[in-house]
Amino acid sequence: MTSKKTEPKPQRDRFIETARELGCDEDEGRFNETLKRVAKAPPKEKP
Repeated sequence: MTSKKTEPKPQRDRFIETARELGCDEDEGRFNETLKRVAKAPPKEKP
């Protein structure tokens, strides 16, 4: 029985494939909206 050896995918390709499976996108506006909800900076203290 012979088996074909295929070259493993480069890490970049595996990353992109996984990101697509997880539903990630490249929309900058949506990223900024999510970032504002997740990373709220505490208010600056007044001197």
